[in-house]
Amino acid sequence: MRDYPVVTVTEKAEKSACGGHPWVYADEVINVTGEYKNGDIVDIRSRKGKYLGTGFINDNSKIRIRIISRNANDKFDDAFWARRVKYALDYRRTIMPGEDFSCCRLIFGEADGFPGLTVDRFENVLVAEVLSLGIEQKKSVIYDALLSELPEITALYERSDSDIRTLEGMEKHCGFCFGGGDGFVTIKENGILYNVDYINGQKTGFFLDQKYNRAAVGKIAKGKRVLDCFTHTGAFALNAAKGGAESVTAVDISEKAIDDARKNAEQNNLIVNFVCADVFDYLTKLYKENNKIYDFIILDPPAFTKSRDTIKDAMRGYKEINLKAMRLLPRGGYLATCSCSHFMRDSIFCQMLHAAAEDAGVSLRQIEARQQAPDHPILWNVPETDYLKFYIFQIV
Repeated sequence: MRDYPVVTVTEKAEKSACGGHPWVYADEVINVTGEYKNGDIVDIRSRKGKYLGTGFINDNSKIRIRIISRNANDKFDDAFWARRVKYALDYRRTIMPGEDFSCCRLIFGEADGFPGLTVDRFENVLVAEVLSLGIEQKKSVIYDALLSELPEITALYERSDSDIRTLEGMEKHCGFCFGGGDGFVTIKENGILYNVDYINGQKTGFFLDQKYNRAAVGKIAKGKRVLDCFTHTGAFALNAAKGGAESVTAVDISEKAIDDARKNAEQNNLIVNFVCADVFDYLTKLYKENNKIYDFIILDPPAFTKSRDTIKDAMRGYKEINLKAMRLLPRGGYLATCSCSHFMRDSIFCQMLHAAAEDAGVSLRQIEARQQAPDHPILWNVPETDYLKFYIFQIV
């Protein structure tokens, strides 16, 4: 007999839940029957009493309930979470076999049924981030299941230092939950070695979602003069160099990023010219000098927008760098460009590219349209999981 508190929700929330979306917002809750504490499990029902799902409730969050199951018979014991961990790992073993499985995202939040949880694998190190209170209270069970499934893991480090935790009513937390180490691990991606700083690096230490997009760039870089903008750890630049580029220049505003990227190039015996500069200023300088020295430009900027309210400002930023890149490239040159914000929908991003091409007086011949790697799965009924847009064009 189920004995969870029952949350009655609006018709809007009912429609969303029936469509497969995993969130119920605060203004969609009509009433709650039964006692609960934040982070507890509750059942969700329509005004007519129809069962819609079960999830974690948190009054501190605008996302009031995060759905974890739509099966009224589920028991949310340790075995439930162990099964869900196994499902997530089996999926990665299938779509990221061999060497790729040793360096991939193992758990991608809602897309794997773990709302607010990210777990990345870097060889024998796991790095986790917990952003929801419900998962915070279940994380030890989830971590134990991961370690049981992956006995080769020697360390599990948690990087839960996002401001989102404060909004969820949690304190920030960083530290080893299993094993230990100096915070660095060497990984291999697309045959290239990287030194990952998982304690002080951005996010979990390395952006795994561009793995196959970097390989796509490497395949067409041979003989090209390449400019990699917002290079971060140098991954696109190194794939271009490994692919046989005539020359590669990598630009980033962060001195630490440039230093880390330079070390990555050295350990792979790849030649890259690194420049510490603001990309906008660097492209502007090249344009003013009419300096068309590159025939392949890669634009991999950080997310220019993290909310719907700033999409217009983000559009201006994206258009500025893409317009300048298009004007700098010769006819027959190549452009790889992307956005990693889910608020920047693909239709909006493409609209921006059309406008930039028109202003630049060029046409775009599409070579590839790509997304995030499949270890960051996209659920079609959860648009928030579809965030990375990546295009490769020839300028004609």
